[in-house]
Amino acid sequence: MTVTVSDAPRAQRFEARLGGELAGFAEYIRTPRLIAFVHTEVYPAYEGQGIGSALARSGLDVARAEGLEVLAACPFISGWMARHPDYLSLSYKNRSRVTD
Repeated sequence: MTVTVSDAPRAQRFEARLGGELAGFAEYIRTPRLIAFVHTEVYPAYEGQGIGSALARSGLDVARAEGLEVLAACPFISGWMARHPDYLSLSYKNRSRVTD
């Protein structure tokens, strides 16, 4: 079966479905310039089937297409980006010059 990922903006998450059933999601907080991935969850019955990778790739592809920087607070998304260096250019860079 093919994993289908769609954005559910009202729920602030990307949802992955397999055979029409919700298999997992990646929650985010979004601003006009940034998307912060805060939690990714794959339901136990769907683990090991590429659901998490599909969520990461789809969410990051949307960020790239929309010119958003990515703050990967979620360890899964952060680790996925580290293993796929072509997505590292999306990483948020703090440009503040404020110091304590």
